[in-house]
Amino acid sequence: MIVIDREKCIGCGLCVKDCPANKLKVEDGKAVYTPECIQCGHCVAVCPRAAVSIPEYDMDDVEEYDADTFTVDPDNLLHSLKFRRSIRNYQDRHIEEEKLEKILEAGRYAPTAKNSQSTRFIVLEKELGTFRDLLWEQVPDLADKMKETAPHYAMLFKFMYRRRKKNPEDDPLFFNAPTCVLIAADNPLDGGLAAAGMEHMAVAEGAGVLYSGYIQRIIEASPALKEWLGIPDTAVACFMLLGYPAVTYRRTAPRKTADVERR
Repeated sequence: MIVIDREKCIGCGLCVKDCPANKLKVEDGKAVYTPECIQCGHCVAVCPRAAVSIPEYDMDDVEEYDADTFTVDPDNLLHSLKFRRSIRNYQDRHIEEEKLEKILEAGRYAPTAKNSQSTRFIVLEKELGTFRDLLWEQVPDLADKMKETAPHYAMLFKFMYRRRKKNPEDDPLFFNAPTCVLIAADNPLDGGLAAAGMEHMAVAEGAGVLYSGYIQRIIEASPALKEWLGIPDTAVACFMLLGYPAVTYRRTAPRKTADVERR
């Protein structure tokens, strides 16, 4: 699983100190790997001589540290985070393929529990119309089933359904978004971290997103939708609408004072 080039290894022990699973040690002046690690890649990243590799992964994908491109101005980053908005009005154009790939790449590099890397990304573009129609078909029955357990959602979903039936162009769930991304993960935190990274990259590319808890809830309650998506046994961690905003925001929105306790 882990390969250490003994010619390159200088036995510095940095990989041993940084291994979260304690699966490395130094013997006879060289690093030695103990099987059954979690393949987190810390040893690859920390080695000063690039002596460590994980053949199972694409090592050409590994990038060297570059101080000029690594540093992000803290004030610019904070401004960007403050300026983000949930987008409910999108332009009628798709995100370019190379930009979409970068957005998905940001999700791929998000941390996962025990380095499982089991998060799935389902991108809906060509089949988005089919999926949207199928989802709306599920809403009336779902609303009826929720009368007792979640009456507020039952009323809300019925209202949305009637609204769309009256005007099919008025979609209070998908908001004419050209692309949707479903993030499936057994650990919801894995999916949430991936979604956050993807949103930051989308904003950097001039796009925006909306995290749709309504659509996520509908999918989770519908075996037919989960079967259509190919995730019958995997939880939906996030459903994200994605596209170029059709509205320009001039300033950040106000927020309550943070509820922080320092102990």
